[in-house]
Amino acid sequence: MKKINTAPISGMQELLPNLQNEFNRFKNGFLTEFHAHGFQSIETPMIDRTEILLAKAGGDTEKQIYKVVKTAEDTESADQALRFDHTVPLARYVVEHESELTFPFKVTQIGRNFRGERPQKGRYREFYQCDIDVIGRNDLPIYYDAEVIATLINAVQILPLSNLIIRISNRKLLGGLIEWLGLEEKSLDIFSIIDHAEKVPAEKTTASLYELGITEENVVKITTFMNIAGSISEVKPKLMALGCQNATFLAGVDELAEVMEILELKLGQTINDADGGFKVDVTADMLIVRGLDYYTGTVFETFAANHREIGSLCSGGRYENLASNYTDQKFPGVGGSIGLTRLFWILQNYQLVNLNTAKPIDICIIPFCSNDLAVAERLAQNLRKSGQKIDIIMTNKKLGDKLKHASKIAKFATVIGENEAKTGEYELKNLETGEKERHQL
Repeated sequence: MKKINTAPISGMQELLPNLQNEFNRFKNGFLTEFHAHGFQSIETPMIDRTEILLAKAGGDTEKQIYKVVKTAEDTESADQALRFDHTVPLARYVVEHESELTFPFKVTQIGRNFRGERPQKGRYREFYQCDIDVIGRNDLPIYYDAEVIATLINAVQILPLSNLIIRISNRKLLGGLIEWLGLEEKSLDIFSIIDHAEKVPAEKTTASLYELGITEENVVKITTFMNIAGSISEVKPKLMALGCQNATFLAGVDELAEVMEILELKLGQTINDADGGFKVDVTADMLIVRGLDYYTGTVFETFAANHREIGSLCSGGRYENLASNYTDQKFPGVGGSIGLTRLFWILQNYQLVNLNTAKPIDICIIPFCSNDLAVAERLAQNLRKSGQKIDIIMTNKKLGDKLKHASKIAKFATVIGENEAKTGEYELKNLETGEKERHQL
């Protein structure tokens, strides 16, 4: 009987070893792909000054952050808190080290963040985010918008999904359209309505626009814009047919076309291979606006075509000035993030995590008796040198029980006894299929 409550605190994820092993496989796979694309790893402190963390935050963020409690002996932590994302600490990092960094600065951060919001299914208070960003000094070519998207698409190939849809837009399009219609004072509301349009009936979206006092003519123009989607060759003429001559809007059209052209080139050279079992559909979609006013240009979201209920796998966009709250220097950037903790919960919930491949041990070695331990240890050392994860089972249980133990944690097992020592060979058993094969010790 438990003496105290040993359950994890509400909103904290805790996994058994086989699931943790699969979680780590995804996380390490993401990092490997990020590094392959030239992104450099950094780690920023989990604790930072509150004024830093809240400088770019709005809404209820201040209510959601975990503040550090000051002790009697500690005179520094009175105004500190746990980070709630990687982007704000990155801004501080860039300002602090800008003279030592090479720009464009391609950077990745993978680690835990904390938000004191109400826990929900798949939404935790402590969670892993896997971020990549490219930061420029004064300017940043639009090429890097496509680079971030392509890198994330390559990374999520490790997930048990096959067909992906990348939906891309540009905030300048809707922003320019709103300016042209003279609706700037209603801009935030319009962005919010479109951001939520897919979650409500079309009639409600239209009604919400009318509730803002927008004329019927302008509502028709906005809803026409919202429904534009497809390849860039299909979308560009439809956008131009709106007749919007606003400079911001036209810049958005050009940027969207350039990003999609570069992205098609990148994905065509890497993973856009239906015959290989992985297919990517790149589409321009005006419903993607990313409601936060944090983004200023390219915005994107990625979905699994066969599992739209999972929601966005990764998302992000371009921001005009990463560190405007900390310095007068201009650091434009573009970034994207994979919310691994939430994503893993969903994959697990939809039974898309293969628990057989998730076993944390490659091979269990079972000495028949204590006299066979020396041979077992020598075999274990040789196998570990080749990168295998090896466990030696040394208990007083019967051989059948040891094999049952091995089947719960490992993919393969071998029994080492007097015969193996004499012949210099051992039999490796696949604990899932029962197949056996012989190897040299």
